[in-house]
Amino acid sequence: MAHGHVAYGMRASYGLTHITPDTVASWERGLSAPSSAELTALAATLWCSPGDLMGAARTLREHRLAHGLAPEDVARQSGVELQAYLRMEETNTWRGNERQSQALARALRLAVPDFVEVTGRAEPLAELLRSAVTTRWQGYVRPVAKLLPVEKRHVEDALRQMHDDYQSRMARTLTWGSGAGSDASGEAGRDYLERVLEHFWGLVRGGGAQARPPGR
Repeated sequence: MAHGHVAYGMRASYGLTHITPDTVASWERGLSAPSSAELTALAATLWCSPGDLMGAARTLREHRLAHGLAPEDVARQSGVELQAYLRMEETNTWRGNERQSQALARALRLAVPDFVEVTGRAEPLAELLRSAVTTRWQGYVRPVAKLLPVEKRHVEDALRQMHDDYQSRMARTLTWGSGAGSDASGEAGRDYLERVLEHFWGLVRGGGAQARPPGR
């Protein structure tokens, strides 16, 4: 479809009289972005879902749009006031309580990593994981589990494996009496800690962890 065909379809079927071929071309080139209503109309005109027109969703708004939901729908299903939800979406900072967070995950069908990202818990989780692999991991099972809609036993299995991996990596690169060995060990450790979330998600997914049902 040419830009003019798309623009005509959005004007004729959805009343978006301001849409021109240049508007569509600007979206296509990444020079501007459609609003929620425009994205919904564009997807319908192209016979696809909003998610098909987007890359990997990263923000609260993008996840909502990918599922074709209105803000009112997500706010109602999550149990928060509409204006409060809109502010959280605008700042991409989720401030819901545990029950509301679980409802949000259900409403947007969020995978666990996406849930952590949109609720602003990625960095606090990473800090806990870094401490767990460098000290006694057992003391971090409960704090980590509180941040995630994942069964505690999956968190425990992942932390145990990560601690073993990290300590094993440090031991392999350590050469007694050699400064070079110490440098290599430090570099290996820093690399692991920088990618600690990546390691964690790989173990949680590989272990078959699923989102925890609400109320557990």
